[in-house]
Amino acid sequence: MPPKPLEPLAKKLMKGVIVLELLGVFGAYGLFQRMNNSQDFRNTMNRRFPSILEVYYQSNEWAGVYGVRERDHEAWSAKRD
Repeated sequence: MPPKPLEPLAKKLMKGVIVLELLGVFGAYGLFQRMNNSQDFRNTMNRRFPSILEVYYQSNEWAGVYGVRERDHEAWSAKRD
């Protein structure tokens, strides 16, 4: 019985989806690490993408890490003065 003509296309599409998902996971991890290690980068994220920064703060709070948001706001308000 000959193979169905769509099988190679389906395999390529599935590999593409997996690659895109892996890139998304590693990209999100890299972004989280950069925000986790740099208050200045978090300030940039606050100005450009505040909703992403909010997700970062909430994920920390869900993990039991508190006070990052407060320390950031204190530091940023001290820089403005």
